[in-house]
Amino acid sequence: MEDRARELIEYVARALVDEPDAVEVHVVEADRATMYELSVEQRDLGKVIGRDGRTARALRTLLASMGSRDGKRAILDILD
Repeated sequence: MEDRARELIEYVARALVDEPDAVEVHVVEADRATMYELSVEQRDLGKVIGRDGRTARALRTLLASMGSRDGKRAILDILD
């Protein structure tokens, strides 16, 4: 699940931003959760978050459904 989720986050983020080469996803493992830390260029931050946070919320929903199948919690943290 970890690799698929990381690839999904990278794919979506690269499609949204102006600087796709600056997209980085770091995975932090814990006992019952996996945290995905997404970093993009400062000027692309709004594109990843979306209006009223809708894009970020949609990404978090996808991650949650992927994590629930494996019995782990998946958390997306968008770094600024």
